[in-house]
Amino acid sequence: MKKVKQIRVSKPFDLLSEELVFIILDLISPNSSDLKSFSLTCKWFYQLESKHRRSLKPLRSDYLPRILTRYRNTTDLDLTFCPRVTDYALSVVGCLCGPTLHSLDLSRSGSFSAAGLLRLAVKCVNLVEIDLSNATEMRDADAAVVAEARSLERLKLGRCKMLTDMGIGCIAVGCKKLNMVSLKWCVGVGDLGVGLLAVKCKDIRTLDLSYLPITGKCLHDILKLQHLEELLLEGCFGVDDDSLKSLRHDCKSLKKLDASSCQNLTHKGLTSLLSGAACLQRLDLAHCSSVISLDFASSLKKVSALQSIGLDGCSVTPDGLKAIGTLCNSLKEVSLSKCVSVTDEGLSSLVMKLKDLRKLDITCCRKLSGVSITQIANSCPLLVSLKMESCSLVSREAFWLIGQKCRLLEELDLTDNEIDDEGLKSISSCLSLSSLKLGICLNITDKGLSYIGMGCSNLRELDLYRSVGITDVGISTIAQGCIHLETINISYCQDITDKSLVSLSKCSLLQTFESRGCPNITSQGLAAIAVRCKRLAKVDLKKCPSINDSGLLALAHFSQNLKQINVSDTAVTEVGLLSLANIGCLQNIAVVISSGLSPSGVAAALLGCGGLRKAKLHASLRSLLPLSLIHHLEARGCAFLWKDNTLQAELDPKYWKQQLEEIVP
Repeated sequence: MKKVKQIRVSKPFDLLSEELVFIILDLISPNSSDLKSFSLTCKWFYQLESKHRRSLKPLRSDYLPRILTRYRNTTDLDLTFCPRVTDYALSVVGCLCGPTLHSLDLSRSGSFSAAGLLRLAVKCVNLVEIDLSNATEMRDADAAVVAEARSLERLKLGRCKMLTDMGIGCIAVGCKKLNMVSLKWCVGVGDLGVGLLAVKCKDIRTLDLSYLPITGKCLHDILKLQHLEELLLEGCFGVDDDSLKSLRHDCKSLKKLDASSCQNLTHKGLTSLLSGAACLQRLDLAHCSSVISLDFASSLKKVSALQSIGLDGCSVTPDGLKAIGTLCNSLKEVSLSKCVSVTDEGLSSLVMKLKDLRKLDITCCRKLSGVSITQIANSCPLLVSLKMESCSLVSREAFWLIGQKCRLLEELDLTDNEIDDEGLKSISSCLSLSSLKLGICLNITDKGLSYIGMGCSNLRELDLYRSVGITDVGISTIAQGCIHLETINISYCQDITDKSLVSLSKCSLLQTFESRGCPNITSQGLAAIAVRCKRLAKVDLKKCPSINDSGLLALAHFSQNLKQINVSDTAVTEVGLLSLANIGCLQNIAVVISSGLSPSGVAAALLGCGGLRKAKLHASLRSLLPLSLIHHLEARGCAFLWKDNTLQAELDPKYWKQQLEEIVP
């Protein structure tokens, strides 16, 4: 028998083609630590990872020359971690990225001027998207430089309050390929500038004009745009019935209209606005001044294909809701959050018409009872999201129906409700549930939580804020059954100990951990989470008196993705605080009350955390820290919030909830 010749490979990686390695990189790219480990395997992997990566989010602008020299194929550059981006930094971006760069985010950066933007526009000729939101010092001269980026398609200028019609006019003339523009809170821009955009940039699909001092005058030109799909007019007080009287349009491309907080817009003006929008799918009228009555609902006749409507904070009548259900029976999303006038009669008449309803928000609709929940459960079997925080009149029995009838639920908010363990047992039948909020649910215990742990294996978010009946036993069942958990809030669950934290350490995808006011957890439990939960990004340890420096040392060593931490009123000293400087992406830190801290220790820690964006400190430190240090940190992009908090006794949830019910009718 002929022997098969065996091929010995001295370097196994030589068998991999570049295409195969790129496929591997696509699969591990969501995890930055995995990418780092991969690139350090060998020189070839290092080179391929550099060649493959297209998106970058550096922690500091000082690193840009070195990073961009390595990653020469960068198309998307996000500098939101870099509060201070100078003209030199933008020049580096322009020279090293050049025509390759397509997208740049400077929405949380400052310190650059027109000179830097000009170098960027000249070098990056294929730049199609730039976010300059929050550039509060940006003026018309800077806008004229932005206009040199002729290939721009998406531009965000939110809160650029110094811009005027002249600057927007320059952009309109220079950037004719724009299809998405955001001018939210650009309070210096009026009808003239917006009108110029509409006349010059014919390809606009999305336009955000929220909180601009415009009137209905510019809407005549805007609604002539043949490709317009989204128009946001939130808080535009100048858009009123009088300015819309003569409005006639045929904008069949419009799919989304946000007219929330337009206080001077009634059903008359809305009728004009919707007259030609026959294909409208999403309408937001939250916090409008008009009562949503039968007359108001009649303005929706022309948009019978509507799929989503937002009426948050509006005064709603039963007849109005019934009419909406009749005229727009294809609705899939309805938001009635904080509509205090909604009754069982009105909501029932609405949902019984909406057989395809997928999302419903009835947060703080305090007049609703089990009658509404019964109608929702029987009429809307396709629901995937139900938010009903503080619907305190709903009886325990009604929650059983939700689990039995709405088994496709993915998001459920039952904060401050009367649900008990039997209700949770029923809800555990919702196998697709990914977000469950049970804050201030005083009737649930470990038994009910065990049903969720056994039935809802896809759970990603769990909120147990002040649900005082929960102990380590319940948390253990969640950790065992919900291994994909990313966010958990156990604040003020005072029976929780380190056993819960050790159990939760098995949830390796955990990103947000909130345990405020848990006196029985210690640094030993925190260390267990830090060691095994590498993606941890947000930690709240306020009022956990047994958390000390050893816990923070563990976080500093193992939690390199940590962005936000609160260690107020803990046993942490300057040693633990200084160790946090080892975390490169730390942005927010709060340490309002801590007896173990000295001004010099705080100063050293703040200086060490180079990417810090916000520091919440006790007001007494304001006079003790050097003024030059505060100015230096502010110039680096750090905002200070000084709090003068005094220790307050924590009230029993049952007691303060009872007090609230006596105050609120």
